[in-house]
Amino acid sequence: MSAIPSAEPAPILTAADFDLSDTAFWGRPMAEREHAFRLLRGLPEPVFYQEPDFAMAPKGPGYHALVRHADVLAASRDPEVFSSADGGATNIPDMPSEFTEYFGSMINMDDPRHARLRRIVSRSFTPKMIKQFEADVEAAATSIVDDLLAAGPGGDFVAQVAARLPLKIICDMMGIPESEYAFVFEHSNVILGGFDPEFGDIDGMAERLLTSGMELQRLVQDLAAHRARNPGGDLTSSLVNANIDGEALTLQELGSFFILLVVAGNETTRNAVSRGMRLLTENPGERARWLADIEGRAPAAVEEIVRLASPVIFMRRKVTRDHEMNGTLYRAGEKVVMYYWSANRDEAVFDDPGRFDIARDPNPHVGFGGPGPHFCLGAHLARREIGVMFRELLRRVPHLEAGEPEPLLSSFINGIKRMEARF
Repeated sequence: MSAIPSAEPAPILTAADFDLSDTAFWGRPMAEREHAFRLLRGLPEPVFYQEPDFAMAPKGPGYHALVRHADVLAASRDPEVFSSADGGATNIPDMPSEFTEYFGSMINMDDPRHARLRRIVSRSFTPKMIKQFEADVEAAATSIVDDLLAAGPGGDFVAQVAARLPLKIICDMMGIPESEYAFVFEHSNVILGGFDPEFGDIDGMAERLLTSGMELQRLVQDLAAHRARNPGGDLTSSLVNANIDGEALTLQELGSFFILLVVAGNETTRNAVSRGMRLLTENPGERARWLADIEGRAPAAVEEIVRLASPVIFMRRKVTRDHEMNGTLYRAGEKVVMYYWSANRDEAVFDDPGRFDIARDPNPHVGFGGPGPHFCLGAHLARREIGVMFRELLRRVPHLEAGEPEPLLSSFINGIKRMEARF
């Protein structure tokens, strides 16, 4: 990856003035990145970019940047052509095979392997099953707001509020003891640290990723071995003892699924809550609308937060055969990167897409991924967590405001590292 220059970058006037593969682009202010993607959406076909230099992986053939809503939907619906396997879906370069031991869960698979794993784990993520966790979510949100009020203003909203709820719920679901919360949080941050120098230099990224993957997998595999002999009421017990039509998870599959769960479920919900708080601060009129009907407005407001937050910026696919889509020919072996963040701001789909509207309807966002087999398995849980957290905040700290966010330097996660809580 190219280093971030110390000089002020040139202004973005055309699509030729920036490169999505350049780390420096992802350090630009949000308004500039929004402008850049608006320029890309206005072009007649997706731009083809050279892949970034990545120390742990060979440089690949390049990728088409899918930035329009229609292109993201079409690619998502056609997994036979746009494959999630062969090098991984969560990164642009093809990752070395040893990474799949830790990061090879469903998100990086195609059917039939993907269907098999999803069939086994999906029974724990239906709306009916999530409803069983509602009391836990509400109790956790209440406790978090209690602690926020006790600590007083001036603290870090991300650490005190946004990060705590999904971390606790996921660890409790899996049966991970509270003594391990900080351990899980630390390693999930490393895995999604992006290019941010706070989490280490680029040269050491491969070792850090493998170490964190190994540590998280070891944690859940040790628990699984215990639960196989002494089952309890947690998700680990259900998964390690699952037998769906004669199929069960191996320990390696369970470990990889846990990494997917803590990384996707923790980081994405955390950043949706953080971004949502900032949106309410910047849009006091929308806060007032929500305060006037907290329960009634919640479902649509949560969807709008997820749309504009778009915590996962992209997913990658590899083209399995020559294929024409929406007027563009994609060749076998090429890659496409589906920019959910851009699709959720597509002027062809969303009226005044930059506006935060808690009553927006319809709202066909792709904040939980596009349609098809890889739609987010935990979407029901994430919606519940976000809704309950904001219900508690609006009821009990109605004038809470978020300070200026300190963003994560990442092309993959639209993250906030720290943000002051003011009330």
